[in-house]
Amino acid sequence: MFQLLWILLIGFVLGMIAKLLLRGPQAIPWWLTMLLGAAGAWLGNAVAGWIGVAHTSGIDWTRHALQLGFAVALVALVAPAWTRSRPGR
Repeated sequence: MFQLLWILLIGFVLGMIAKLLLRGPQAIPWWLTMLLGAAGAWLGNAVAGWIGVAHTSGIDWTRHALQLGFAVALVALVAPAWTRSRPGR
């Protein structure tokens, strides 16, 4: 149960940071921001494991950078599509 809450919290934080790093407004709801951030975290962890930097001594900066990078990419890709699919809202 706590693992799911942790995933959602990290997803929300990563999604919000991603929205702050991107130019212009991203008119997507908070729940989509959270899901995209969680997906970015999952993809970042997967790639970090694949390239062998998932577990290092100290803070895993590379893993965190990958997580944030994927979250930014997902928000950048999904936000325009979400806005186009909801005209006039």
